[in-house]
Amino acid sequence: MLSLPGSVPGADGVADHYGDPVAEQRMLAAGRALVDLSDRGVITATGPDRLTWLDSLTSQSLTALEPGASAETLLLDPNGRLEHAMHVVDDGVTTWLLVEAPAVEALTAWLDRMRFMMRVEVADVSEQWATLAQLGSELLVEPAAPNGQPLLWRDPWVEVQSGGWQYAAESEHPSASYAVAEVLVERARLAEVADAVRAGSIGVAGTLALEALRIAAWRPRFGAEVDERTIPHELDWLRSAVHLTKGCYRGQETVAKVHNLGHPPRRLVMLHLDGSDALLPGPGTPVLLEGASVGTVTSSARHHELGPIALAVVKRSLDPAAALVVETEGVAIAAAQQTIVPTDAGATAGVPRLPRLGAVQRPV
Repeated sequence: MLSLPGSVPGADGVADHYGDPVAEQRMLAAGRALVDLSDRGVITATGPDRLTWLDSLTSQSLTALEPGASAETLLLDPNGRLEHAMHVVDDGVTTWLLVEAPAVEALTAWLDRMRFMMRVEVADVSEQWATLAQLGSELLVEPAAPNGQPLLWRDPWVEVQSGGWQYAAESEHPSASYAVAEVLVERARLAEVADAVRAGSIGVAGTLALEALRIAAWRPRFGAEVDERTIPHELDWLRSAVHLTKGCYRGQETVAKVHNLGHPPRRLVMLHLDGSDALLPGPGTPVLLEGASVGTVTSSARHHELGPIALAVVKRSLDPAAALVVETEGVAIAAAQQTIVPTDAGATAGVPRLPRLGAVQRPV
């Protein structure tokens, strides 16, 4: 796909854009363009126990996943922190896990170690299969179907999933316009797809276009919003990737405790940035309040309608109305918050806090 006219390769080995990122965003949003995500990894799990096994290890309820249905699940550490995120589709014979490239080797090895006596086989098949993405319901490329069921993953972020929970208070969540489909094809077919683009029968967009639409939809991505401290609540990821009433899994105690009794220590916000200087803060840029760091930019983009925007993870206690600044290349950029995860997220059980034993109750 990098051989296409105008392609500008990114650090991940696929095209950032093909010459006009704004026009590519509009084509992608309209369902008329493909995005090359062939840098992503693909892991398979086969065997009769594959779904119950994955269900026991990860955050989503997968035991009853029907052939062709899509799901998203998270692998947490014992303290509930995010270790991996997986896009899941099952074709009745094999469960396909679509993951970001840096995670493939470690995740494959960990899953293989966790098979024990279960009838499951795990394999990294990234060299044989490639991922293409688009928006909309009408597919631009026919998915592979090695077992008779098309390998098509539709992003569940478009609505709160069964067993999930949304912290965002917006009545019209922007995720509704982010109807992403990820299509698996044999890598040998990428040349055929590129020929169709050259012939004008398929449009193409770079990863910058997809990132801009993702940020506008408040959609977290493992390779961007997650660090070594992240728990799902901070990113509102309970809405699509966590089932709150399923059986036990690693990290489940933290998920339940924070959701029912506590509050996540940080929260995701969207920043609307002043575009006067035509600069975008990169991932890791500190978010400042009166010169003090209160968070970190995780993703940024120029949106074709909203202008320069970013996602950032900030302290839970940060005033949602506070005027913020991000600095890049020595320039201070004003940033207005749009709340995604509110300051009072969590504590849904409504249990009143009891005074500490021996605490003195002072008169009001």
